[in-house]
Amino acid sequence: MTTTKHSRLASQLGLELPLVQGPFGGGLSTVELTATVSNNGALGSFGAHNLPGEGIALAIAATRAQTDRPFAINLWVNDHDPGGDDMTPATFERAWAFYEPYFKEFGLDRPEPPQHYHPRFDDQIDALLAARPAVFSFVFGIPSAAILQECRRLGILSIGAATTLAEVEALDAAGVDAIVASGFEAGGHRPSFLARAEDSLMGTATLVRLASTRTSKPIIAAGGMADAAGIRAARAAGADLAQLGTAFVACAESGTADVHRDALFSARAQTTVLTRAYTGRLARGIPSRVIEEFGRRAHELPPFPIHGWFVGKLKSAGLAANIEDFVSLYAGQAAPLLKHRSAAGLIASIRTEL
Repeated sequence: MTTTKHSRLASQLGLELPLVQGPFGGGLSTVELTATVSNNGALGSFGAHNLPGEGIALAIAATRAQTDRPFAINLWVNDHDPGGDDMTPATFERAWAFYEPYFKEFGLDRPEPPQHYHPRFDDQIDALLAARPAVFSFVFGIPSAAILQECRRLGILSIGAATTLAEVEALDAAGVDAIVASGFEAGGHRPSFLARAEDSLMGTATLVRLASTRTSKPIIAAGGMADAAGIRAARAAGADLAQLGTAFVACAESGTADVHRDALFSARAQTTVLTRAYTGRLARGIPSRVIEEFGRRAHELPPFPIHGWFVGKLKSAGLAANIEDFVSLYAGQAAPLLKHRSAAGLIASIRTEL
């Protein structure tokens, strides 16, 4: 039988299901979740954008110790927004003046300036290539031609994320192996790279349909799905695989906080908004104090990753005190459909319904 576009990628990866687990950064990804998903016939993913090179090597080794199936390691190609790589003392002091009242609220001292607000992609990709995971997935841009060529040489499949048709075409021209069509319904960050994220808001079904007419590369639909019905709809629109994010964040194997998981299963998840309050980059989540207060002062926020670095410390302090005020409550628009609290249970349900 002739292999079609709708089975080629699954066949390459040896997947039993047309399912990809969305990658989560900021500590939400875990080795346990990634390995569990891969061991159950889907493609597990580990969001490593917040890890230095040595951390990526350790995460890959630990995942391999728990699964012999393929899994993806995800990185952010563009590791800072304009001005976000400014490490001068003056920039730190201006930022500190903004966050100081919030730090005092939690009894936190002034932090020492970091060496970097975010790990450098160039260091991360070297570690990833050395470890040779089966799949390198990426967002916020396109790696250099040399990096993609090295992936091909090493047998690493490359998967890039797009939020517009122009980005689909750019990824196709770059020669990636597959493309994630990320609709605005998705939870977490909007990985736009050719235009402002606010100007790149396409729905998943429309983006998938358009993408499938412009490229022969396999399309992975992302956004607005939480069950088998969503996967069937995505494949009907032209997707090869479907990527579920929020549904896996809600599972016990993820690294999210209990307050986040509880919010996902509550009536609060019926309302989600796009905001730059979490990190400085546009993301979808459940309304909370951090969105309300920093949303009102959006014009004052330092760029990514400076804003995210300071908010991360407030988030940690809040969690230690069991306060959700500064927790990033990432959630997609399909969150009200959530039913499962374990990754194995979620995948088993999808397998049965498909």
